[in-house]
Amino acid sequence: MFTGIVEEVGRVLRLEPKATGARLTVACGSVLEDATHGASIAVNGACVTAVDLAPGEFSADLSPETLKRTNLGDLQVASAVNLERPLRFNGRLDGHFVLGHVDGTAAIVSLDSLGDNNWWLRLRVPPELARYIVSKASVAVDGISLTVAEIDRDIVGFTIIPQTYTHTALSSRGIGARVNLEVDILAKHLEKLLAARGLGPFLHAN
Repeated sequence: MFTGIVEEVGRVLRLEPKATGARLTVACGSVLEDATHGASIAVNGACVTAVDLAPGEFSADLSPETLKRTNLGDLQVASAVNLERPLRFNGRLDGHFVLGHVDGTAAIVSLDSLGDNNWWLRLRVPPELARYIVSKASVAVDGISLTVAEIDRDIVGFTIIPQTYTHTALSSRGIGARVNLEVDILAKHLEKLLAARGLGPFLHAN
């Protein structure tokens, strides 16, 4: 489990296709300080398992499902990626509960300056995920815990503060780029419970 507070921006060293899936190698520093073989690390919000550790880098195997559901297959050499180690249960929860199980991707519609290094981010969210997103709720975007500021049909807006813009890979994302989304797991559980009681589909509300 993670918090959506990015610890470090890493850089892709290699993305090697395999017969099934791929192997990703990332250059980084601080997230390796206490890492061991088999450790979990969130890469752009997707939980992966470190299977090969070396000074200043780690590798992880990506399954076909991960490549299909996330933007990790879009990465190129030198791409910036958001990294986070798992939450310690005796630590502070500064963001929100993030499982590292990406639900799908959204496309960046715009990233506009508001001045003083504040930014307005707008994403086009697929309808199967939009119904779980409500105003002022938390959503993990490429592993970053963000608060929903505006919803206009399938367009969701977020205010990006200077700390987030400066200390994550968001500043390297261009218009049209895919970003990983993880919606609130509680909303999905609630939908299933309501459906089991014959109360109809979970309705999207602003």
